[in-house]
Amino acid sequence: MNRVAIYTISLFLLFINQAISQNYNDLKEINSQIWNKFSKSFETVDYQLFESLHSDDLIRVNGGDYKSIRNKEAYLEGYKNRWSNQALRQSISFRFLERVCKDGMASERGIYKFIINPGSENQKLYYGVFHVILRKEDNLWKILIDYDSSENESINEIEILYKEAFALDDFDRNIKKSG
Repeated sequence: MNRVAIYTISLFLLFINQAISQNYNDLKEINSQIWNKFSKSFETVDYQLFESLHSDDLIRVNGGDYKSIRNKEAYLEGYKNRWSNQALRQSISFRFLERVCKDGMASERGIYKFIINPGSENQKLYYGVFHVILRKEDNLWKILIDYDSSENESINEIEILYKEAFALDDFDRNIKKSG
C-alpha cells in the first residue's frame, strides 16, 4: 500500500475516533448535567435543582390526553406548588430510543418510568414517552423543548418498550444507532 493511502486511511480513522469521542463526551455531560440531576430533583423534591435544568426559553408540551403548551414560568409553577410537600415520595428513570448530539445541540427521545410512593403498597406506576431538545448555554446543557405523553395511558405497551430501550449509560448502543 502506498504512503498516500496509508495517510488517508489514518486521517479517516482519526476523524471518526474524534467524532465518536466527542459524542461520548457530550452524552456523558448530558447525563451528568441533565438526567442525573433530573432524577435527583424528583427523588429529593428539589424544585430549585429542577428549575436550574431548564432554559429560560423553555417550551413545554404535553401530548396525549393532557394536551397543553407552556413557557418555563407556567410549567414550573405546577412543580413549585406540588413539591411544597416535602413528604412526597417519588422517583423517575429514563431509557432511550434515540440520542443525537452535535455542536452544543441535542435531541433525546425515550421512555420514562415515574413512580409515586416507590416500594410501598400505595405505589403507583406511570410510563410515558418523551422528546427533549437540549442546548448548551454558558457551557451547561439546558432543556430547551420538553415534550412528553402518557400515550393515553397505554402502560402495558410502553412498559415493554421501556425495557427494550437502552440505558442512560449505554453509549455503545447509541453510537451504533446514530452512526
